Amino acid sequence: MATTMFTLSVGDVAAASGVASSAVRFYEQHGVITAVRTAGDQRRFDEGAACRIRVAKVAQRVGLTVREIAEIFAGLPDDPQPADWGQVADTLIAEAESRTAALKSYLNDMQSAGRLCEIDL
Repeated sequence: MATTMFTLSVGDVAAASGVASSAVRFYEQHGVITAVRTAGDQRRFDEGAACRIRVAKVAQRVGLTVREIAEIFAGLPDDPQPADWGQVADTLIAEAESRTAALKSYLNDMQSAGRLCEIDL
């Protein structure tokens, strides 16, 4: 089993994931990614950090909160394999389908000409 190497800086992860450096720190703070500290107290991330952020961005578009995403990622091993990511994808797809169904139900309720304040949530 390979040892995880934490060599990427905040800027490296930001560039690879297409987010600002502040977003990298945000995702770390909320448990989506993990860093180790160098002797000089600088954050260093592994190669998977950018991938996790990209997946998190998709999950956020589906409507998941950062906390929910961190919970999903908590089950991933340090070096996720395609099957592990497949399980994450299955979870995200199921959640997206559930949320889409709920939204369609709300749309139908709004189109029913009833009172909006009486819609069941």
